Order: sequence, then structure tokens, then C-alpha cells
Amino acid sequence: MMYLRKANERGKVNFGWLTSRHSFSFGHYYDAKHMGFSALRVINDDIVQAGRGFETHGHRDMEIVSYVVSGALKHKDNTGNEYVVPAGDIQVMSAGRGIMHSEFNPSSEEPVNFLQIWIVPNEKGGTPGYTQKTFGSSAGGNEKLELLVSENGRDGSLRIKQNASISRLTLKAQEAWYRNTERQKGYLHIISGVAEASVKSEPGVVGLESGDAIGIYEEDSISLTAPQDLVALWFDLPI
Repeated sequence: MMYLRKANERGKVNFGWLTSRHSFSFGHYYDAKHMGFSALRVINDDIVQAGRGFETHGHRDMEIVSYVVSGALKHKDNTGNEYVVPAGDIQVMSAGRGIMHSEFNPSSEEPVNFLQIWIVPNEKGGTPGYTQKTFGSSAGGNEKLELLVSENGRDGSLRIKQNASISRLTLKAQEAWYRNTERQKGYLHIISGVAEASVKSEPGVVGLESGDAIGIYEEDSISLTAPQDLVALWFDLPI
């Protein structure tokens, strides 16, 4: 069994300064069939115009990950953090018992495109936290997965409060990749490029392109081939 989310079927908002595609129900967009996948609650594909952004607002009890695709994002919060997050950097904000922050595009000319990802934590409350790190463009060598976020910060990843991880999958044209979920769920979100996916429990091949996503359940597996260069995010998620 698989969960398929096509890019052109996502929720969409356009406020002029912000255009966003919502993979799951968010804000004014509601779809009972798309409320999240496991602990993954939000993937918003946001484009913010130059000099604009989200005014100060609050969050609590959520692990919020920002993946900057292009441009840069300026973060400021009430715990004293104020940083610019460039493309290639990953930002994790653990809202804990409550945090106030703002996000702006610091450029006067170029838009910023970033993925805003929310993961429901496995423990509530606690001290809010902020971490940021620059990662490479690929895992390097023969490794196709680069671990970005995990529950224990292993291998230099940023820590979140959930038994989950996020990795960047980088494939060159004609490369293949395989994953067995075993005692967990998996979710693949395509950032750029195209892929052909086969899920063990389902017949046929599914074509995926930028913005598409596919989720698979426990005790299943996914095989992926990339007709052209591919960048995606892979989520290991609890059952």
C-alpha cells in the first residue's frame, strides 16, 4: 500500500508576496484525505518575494524544519537567535513550550524558495531550541543519502524530538536507489528532477517529478530510478 501526493493536487495560496503549495491541510486549506503522514504534519513549498516575509508569530509543541532550496531566509526569535539561512543550510526550531519568531527574505531583488516542514514531537513542553547547519550538496562517494535531521543527532545531523529522520537523496541521471521500511514508514518528497518509483506492495511504476511525493507503510520497500538528476527528501517515520 502506498500514499501518493501529486504536486498539482496540493493546496495552493497566493498572497502576492507569498505563493505556497501545501502537501497537507494547513491554514485555509483543508482536505480530510491529506492531514499528514505519520508524525509528518506539514510540508509547505513556499516562495517569498524580495523584502517580504512572515511577521512575528508563535508556535509550541512542534519540530519545525526549514530547507532552503534557493535564495536565503532570515530567522529571528525571542530567545535571541537571529540568523540568515542560505540555500543548502538546514534550520531546526524546536518550539517546545512556546517560541515567537519571524521569517523574512533579506534580499532586495531575489525571491526565496524553502520547504517548511512540521513534525509532531514525541514529547511536549521543554525549552525551545534552535540549530542550523550547512550540509554538502550530496552525500559523496557511493552514498546517495545524506542524513540531515534525526532523533539523536547522529552522524552530525540536527536533532529533533521524534523517532524520525530526514535525509537528502541525490541521484545522478540513470542511478537507482532502494529502501526497505521494515518497522517504520517512509515518505519521499521530490525537490527537483524526475524519478520512476516501484513499491513492492503495489503493481506498476509511478512517475514522480518536482513537488510530487510518495509514502510507503511498514514492512514495504521502494525502488527508485532517476532518468535525470534528482534531489529529494526522504523521511523515516514512526508507525
